[in-house]
This record gives sequence, structure tokens and C-alpha cells, in this order.
Amino acid sequence: RYNTVTFNAAISACEKGGKWEEALQLFSLMSLAEVESSPVTFNASISACERAGEWGEALHLFSLMLQSRLEVGAITFSALVSACEKGCEWGSALQLLSFMAHTRVEPSTNTFNAAITACEKACEWEMALQLFSVMSHVRVESNMITFHAAISARDRGGMCESEIQLFSVMGGVLLSSLRSHLLA
Repeated sequence: RYNTVTFNAAISACEKGGKWEEALQLFSLMSLAEVESSPVTFNASISACERAGEWGEALHLFSLMLQSRLEVGAITFSALVSACEKGCEWGSALQLLSFMAHTRVEPSTNTFNAAITACEKACEWEMALQLFSVMSHVRVESNMITFHAAISARDRGGMCESEIQLFSVMGGVLLSSLRSHLLA
């Protein structure tokens, strides 16, 4: 007999194998087989869509998840924002970040990186740099991916002076990280 765990394992295998369409077929089959979905079911299905750049499908699954009143967490939002980044859907990525704040789910470095990159790809360099600034205000640690995305966004805006500021921030972060590792 099939159950939620069985379906979750199969959907996760499809996600890892890059078979997003098969993952969604299994997801649909669950309701036909009267097997309840869980947050894991949705997260695996959304991640399968994210890997394939199918941001529209990922957002559709998110709406179904909300309708099911299942708990939406950081993993869900990270996959959704990443899917939007791959689809250059910077507006949707920002809406998801806003929704995260509304639901009191804390964004991760990866979530911010995906949102910044989505803005950068869409030539929304000012918004990308605003997000970069917001990260420090909400105490989310930036990393080399963050800095690369911010510098790329600034390149698109043609502003070299703030790149110097970014390198200064990067140096401070790297120095701080080095100190903490050396003192540990």
C-alpha cells in the first residue's frame, strides 16, 4: 500500500534526477490515491520545479500548499525564490521575501542570494543592492556568492565607486571570519 512516505521518496528521487514532470505526476497521483501530502511532499515537488527553472509550476504548488494550510518554512521559500531567480522573475522573488517577513519565516543567505541574483539578471541593480543592504540589517550573513551578485548588479548599473565600498565590506567580512576561525 502506498503512503505519504512512499510518495515523498519517489518525488524526491525524481527531483534529484531532474525529472520534474514525473515528480508532478506523482504529486497529482497522490490525491487520486487518497494519500495526504505533507510539507515534505510540497518541498520536494517545488524543488523539482526549481531545478528545472519551472518557476510558474513552483508558485502554483506554493498556492496549493497555502490552500492545504500546511506549514510553510524556510526550505519552501528558498526553493521558491531560487525558482524565480532561474526564471528572471525578480518581482515574484521580492514578493516571496515580503511574504516570508509577513509569516515570520527568516530568510537564509541562499534565499537572499537568489533574490539578489534575480534582480541582477533582470537589470534591477538598484533593487539588488538594496537587498544586499537589507541583509546586514536583518543579520543574515553574506558570502562570496552574495558579493559576486552585488558586484555584477553594480556592473550593470555602471557604478564603480560602490564596488570599492563592496570590496571594503567583503574585506571586513573575510577578516572577521578569519579572526573567528583563528581564535576558535
